[in-house]
Amino acid sequence: MKLDKILSIGTRKLAAAFAILTCAVTLTSCDGLLYEDEGDCDPHYKVRFRFDYNLKKADAFAQEVNAVTLYVVDPETDRVVWRKTESSDILKSEGYLMDVEGLAPGNYKLMAWAGDGHKGSPHFTLADEGDNHKELICTLNRTYTTDGTAEVTDNLHRLYKDLPEEFNNREFTDRQGTHIHTVRLMKNTNDITVVLQHLSGEPVDPSDFDFAITEANGTMNYDNSLLPDEEITYRPWATRSGVSEGFVPEGMIQAKFSAAIADFTVGRMMADRKMYLTITRHSDGGLVAKVPVIDYALMVKANYGDMPDQEYLDRQDHYSMVFFLDDGLRWLNTMIYINAWHVVLSDHDL
Repeated sequence: MKLDKILSIGTRKLAAAFAILTCAVTLTSCDGLLYEDEGDCDPHYKVRFRFDYNLKKADAFAQEVNAVTLYVVDPETDRVVWRKTESSDILKSEGYLMDVEGLAPGNYKLMAWAGDGHKGSPHFTLADEGDNHKELICTLNRTYTTDGTAEVTDNLHRLYKDLPEEFNNREFTDRQGTHIHTVRLMKNTNDITVVLQHLSGEPVDPSDFDFAITEANGTMNYDNSLLPDEEITYRPWATRSGVSEGFVPEGMIQAKFSAAIADFTVGRMMADRKMYLTITRHSDGGLVAKVPVIDYALMVKANYGDMPDQEYLDRQDHYSMVFFLDDGLRWLNTMIYINAWHVVLSDHDL
């Protein structure tokens, strides 16, 4: 066989082998690399949720959040182009990530409402059907008394929102592989416990008092700011008698007291607004105490470092206030315990 014919056959065989190899590589990976966890050429997007915007600065998402809805927003049109809700035990699984399927590569913004209060709750109504992200407004449900007062008397379901400062463009790349974005949450609902103790240590009956907290904070905008609303009167969802450990003001001797306790859940607390707690005697309507809750809550902020007022209110979600009563069942208005911190008052608001 002539040499040129042998070379021609060899060249054809080599070309065929190269074509088969090229085809095999193309079928396994678009960029020529074989990914063990990917069997196609598309990028895969996932979202991680974190709830570390608390005073402990530890992620409590798996422990506290039992439902979440993610909204993917086109920053050019403000339109929601993708949304998904997941709930129950899947959120508590180790390393939980939400799959974002069918989204075209591009730049997007991410929003979220979360908690058992955000969907299907009797306590909140989320405007979730619109396509514009600015329509994603959450409203606190309320009832009305015969005189037209808006009231809330329930232990509200927990409600969380994405951190507004993180609502910025995220790149959903077209590169092959798994790409993870993180959405951090903050808590909107707050628990407030009011404790009444008698100076003498005598029993205090909660039925002898009427408790109310008032604020116009029932409508939360898409960016978690508060929209104009009517004043809402929060009533305790539970009152009870209990035993509280405290101090006798004279000499600051530690002792145990019988106490009247009232538990509230309220909406978002804002540093530039007023929220009042009012306690009156049930027998004659006489005033026991009236205090600006937010101003008083911020009195102990310094114990948690140099933190802006609003950040403290957003990270803290439980407030306890202990009042001492004199013989006339009036607050001894020179001192108060706030979250177990002793505060001596020189200029109070009654």
